[in-house]
Amino acid sequence: MLFSLFYWLHNWFTPFNVFRYITFRTALAVITAALVTYFMVPPFIRWVKKLGGTQNVRDDGPQRHLAKQGTPTMGGIVIAGAILFAMLCWGDLTNPYVIMMMVSTAGFSAIGFYDDYLKVSKKNSKGLRARDKFGLQIALALVLGVLVYINPNDPYASMLSIPFFKKWLLQFGWFYVPFSVLVIVGSSNAVNLTDGIDGLAIGLVAIATLANGVLIYISGHKGLAEYLHVLHIPAMGELTVYCGAIFGASLGFLWYNAYPADLFMGDVGSLGLGGSLGTLAIISKQEIILAVVGGIFVVETFSVILQVMSFKLTGKRIFRMAPIHHHFELKGWAEPKVIVRFWIIGIMLALLSLATFKVR
Repeated sequence: MLFSLFYWLHNWFTPFNVFRYITFRTALAVITAALVTYFMVPPFIRWVKKLGGTQNVRDDGPQRHLAKQGTPTMGGIVIAGAILFAMLCWGDLTNPYVIMMMVSTAGFSAIGFYDDYLKVSKKNSKGLRARDKFGLQIALALVLGVLVYINPNDPYASMLSIPFFKKWLLQFGWFYVPFSVLVIVGSSNAVNLTDGIDGLAIGLVAIATLANGVLIYISGHKGLAEYLHVLHIPAMGELTVYCGAIFGASLGFLWYNAYPADLFMGDVGSLGLGGSLGTLAIISKQEIILAVVGGIFVVETFSVILQVMSFKLTGKRIFRMAPIHHHFELKGWAEPKVIVRFWIIGIMLALLSLATFKVR
């Protein structure tokens, strides 16, 4: 909205021409989303406490987590709201990729909100049944996958890009639709599993989004894409602004979610952010890179899978507790140490993902 207005004014006042630059609007999106989140969280905490929307902590988890009982949750409402508001202000709403991303963020956040609402409204409820939860996620991811697949402006819509090689593409054809569902749903649930200790998931999302923003800007810029021998997808550069909105909202929320957390994001936040990262990956053809930049999310997910498989097959557990961040807690690592060390690994993986653009 503001983008269209301000850019229109450049016809009378030349300095307004700056709004056509993606980098400028990305910076505005970061600032806007961060400030909206920062200022909206305190009244949101008061509102949630008044309604009784507080976190129920598992009895079988690390004992130190029992002190978190009663911490307000569903902070992802503020995150999603800040992202969408920033895009309404500074995004090009005529860009189909922006609309896809807004549908993804709003849709997965809505699924998470329904799950959280059932948990806090019925104190003994475990939320949505797994079958229903996955069903809704798959349905939404299927819609997004089809929209990407049928996009007439994307010459690589049904292809998978292989990192470290110059435009090595695998043609998936119609199979790309179920593949995209796997990427989006997997990403959404991976972030959800990682969101188990204060600030861990939101910090990793910020790191992954920052790296994705750089990759997307390069792919959307014809000159840079040709220089680095990577796929150039017309109009995709606008998603750099979206990455800025996610990054800004993540920073604003981290202010309150850092250890010890004043507010948890809940499934409304983790599913929404994870679904957004997955959707970014399929639009930008960086599905494999997502597994690199989000390596911690992948490890967290597989730690749960391996733990369940091992226990069912042998009756023994591989880890003291899964997801794996709890394993290190039970080994005696302080919670802040687990968080910072995982962030450090996340930063290294982000740098590795950026290196794939040069090593081609």
